[in-house]
Amino acid sequence: MNKLHSLVLAITLLLGSVSVATAQNFQKGFDAYNAGDYQTALREWRPLAEQGDAAAQYNLALVYMGGEGVPQDYAEAVKWYRLAVEQGHASAQYNLGLMYEDGEGVLQDYAEAVRWYRLAVEQGHASAQYNLAVHYKNGEGVLQSNVMAHMWSNISSANGHPTSGERRDALAGQMTQADIAKAQEMARECMNSSYSNCGD
Repeated sequence: MNKLHSLVLAITLLLGSVSVATAQNFQKGFDAYNAGDYQTALREWRPLAEQGDAAAQYNLALVYMGGEGVPQDYAEAVKWYRLAVEQGHASAQYNLGLMYEDGEGVLQDYAEAVRWYRLAVEQGHASAQYNLAVHYKNGEGVLQSNVMAHMWSNISSANGHPTSGERRDALAGQMTQADIAKAQEMARECMNSSYSNCGD
């Protein structure tokens, strides 16, 4: 029993040191990136990303997206975003939506952009909520609906997006009082349901 206890303790310490080392490597990459040393950042993040670290995968996607320390490569950015998305990384979901919206590294596809925004929305991502409002306003990838656009603008504003309140108020000027009240009720219901009951 004593040997088993020692073995469990040794494994626990080993796993703890691995996660500490991983965090230190990630932070070393982050510090290097912020200092403009993109090669060191890549050297620290790539092994972590290849081992399945979603944050490192997301950061590699950003590096390829911006061409920082590597040639700009949208297809490579999409690859790393997809890997992070598989683990539920909200910002990767949002950025993959942007890639589809703009046709960068993938064929432009508004419906696919909306799909990725919706996944990020479910995690409370304010910018994804804002972009979803824009798609509803313009009828891109979804049926045009000022009520839905108002609802998502209102939710995004409540979550701190800096310009969503202006969009919501501009939409209100084009809507009836009944539609505004409906959008407001839908926003409350959506937020109270943790984004699972959002009018669709």
